[in-house]
Amino acid sequence: MRYRLSFITGLAVGYVIGARAGRERYEELRAYARRLSENPAVRNTVETATHTGRQAASKAAHTVADRVGDRLPESVSEKVRAFNGRTSSRPADDDWGATNT
Repeated sequence: MRYRLSFITGLAVGYVIGARAGRERYEELRAYARRLSENPAVRNTVETATHTGRQAASKAAHTVADRVGDRLPESVSEKVRAFNGRTSSRPADDDWGATNT
């Protein structure tokens, strides 16, 4: 009960503070987020992180398939093979419109 009361109190305080900030502050934060996302340095960092994540996921999928592939149910093995095929045939650029600038 104590945690529920704390949660409700925090929710109420957050609502009041947010209502006082109003729409104008919301629009300011939104414009800042848009400018940040359009920054070339941020876009390059996101692209690099995405590429690194895809490589790590592909490597992990291959490792799992090599180590436990014969012990997995056939339905799981099919999904791993489909994933491996999809990642290896993916083009170098993605469909998000990001470029290396």
